[in-house]
Amino acid sequence: MLPYVLCLILFLVGLYGIITKKNLLKIIISFIIMENALNLFFILIGYKKDAKFPIFIKDMSTTSMVDPVPQALVLTSIVIGLSITILMVAIAIRLYEKYKTLDITEIKNLKG
Repeated sequence: MLPYVLCLILFLVGLYGIITKKNLLKIIISFIIMENALNLFFILIGYKKDAKFPIFIKDMSTTSMVDPVPQALVLTSIVIGLSITILMVAIAIRLYEKYKTLDITEIKNLKG
């Protein structure tokens, strides 16, 4: 139960950063923290204590196996999250080039 609570706390830390921070880089880092919390949660869902990986089992006589589907979903999530992060950083770079600041409140107040 403790790992699930820690995943929730990690997710809430990222959500707090997205809601309260004004700097774009801090918001991007908070998004990455939230993404990692969700990936960790998916891995914990598929974990079973003293279970074996299906690829290492020669005969199907054992009843306790780790679920490989969450692991595949997390691999896909990592790739998608990386591309979204790269897109956010590219947008932040363009905003910095245009407005010379990464503060959201200052960007909202500027015209142009």
